[in-house]
Amino acid sequence: MDQCVTVERELEKVLQKFSGYGQLCERSLEELIQYAGGLRREILQTEMFKVSLSNLVQWEDPACGRGLEQVIFKVQHKTFCDSNFDSDISSVGIDGCWQADSQRILNEVMVEHFFRQGMLDVAEELCQESGLSIDQSQKEPFVELNRILEALKVRVLRPALEWAVSNREMLMAQNSSLEFKLHRLYFISLLMGGTANQREALQYAKNFQPFALNHQKDIQVLMGSLVYLRQGIENSPYVHLLDANQWADICDIFTRDACALLGLSVESPLSVSFSAGCVALPALINIKAVIEQRQCTGVWNQKDELPIEVDLGKKCWYHSIFACPILRQQTTDNNPPMKLVCGHIISRDALNKMFNGSKLKCPYCPMEQSPGDAKQIFF
Repeated sequence: MDQCVTVERELEKVLQKFSGYGQLCERSLEELIQYAGGLRREILQTEMFKVSLSNLVQWEDPACGRGLEQVIFKVQHKTFCDSNFDSDISSVGIDGCWQADSQRILNEVMVEHFFRQGMLDVAEELCQESGLSIDQSQKEPFVELNRILEALKVRVLRPALEWAVSNREMLMAQNSSLEFKLHRLYFISLLMGGTANQREALQYAKNFQPFALNHQKDIQVLMGSLVYLRQGIENSPYVHLLDANQWADICDIFTRDACALLGLSVESPLSVSFSAGCVALPALINIKAVIEQRQCTGVWNQKDELPIEVDLGKKCWYHSIFACPILRQQTTDNNPPMKLVCGHIISRDALNKMFNGSKLKCPYCPMEQSPGDAKQIFF
């Protein structure tokens, strides 16, 4: 989770740099256009109608010359990058994979991702252009969560506290510490006001009562900090309570717990698939080139699985993979794991091959049972 947050922060920094670079280029071009327009007017006024571009660059002041040289360099640099780093990745695609139902599913995943990111207008535009019908009830939770997250980013706790109090029972059922940490942050904000907020802080401390059993030590620390209100928390042994990182942490905790209540993953399926694709793409391009050199392209197109195993790293491990101990094959949707009455688990294909008549003998214990009593299990 920490690694994902770090990557997300670094991505935001890169996007901000790209945005700033684009704005700088636009301003530079606008200034050059205005400067060139001024030169044109001066030339027309002085009846200098025949001036070549080279003479103009030599005649104008050095600042504008440097500006033109920078624009020319940037254009050349972009042309070089486009010609040298534009890799052809279409070779690893499968023809017809985004047809009919698959295209609809992709659009739904994209719409959900935009909802998660708070880009509601983009999601609605995509729905209109793709013909998707999204129920209002699917959008409302994301609207509320994004509103609360935006408030937390500017250190406004009230919307998050109201949401946590209204969902207290469900949060406690999943052992969430979200509400306590929100109350803790609000209490700390009162402490930062000094002795003027002492009475209000003592009154607000009553909100810690439901959490006294699980957060006793944290509450004791908060109460102990009241002794240092006069000299200031920043000058006391409790200065760690003012750590700014806790605001980023509370955003992550809120996102995680809110998604859990909605039955959603913390990351959108689109971002997870995109990250996995970035990791797998170099290996896929290499194996595709090898297959084409050896003229065995059927290995790639005729099977429902990749010809090699691509390691995506532990961050992409979401559940266990069951391998049938009888056939020594990994289970799939068409061949799921089946739990026998005795508790042992085998694959459905192994179950079908092992039963004789109306009876099945477990390969691990002497219990005989009916094949129909086996139940499919899910990891």
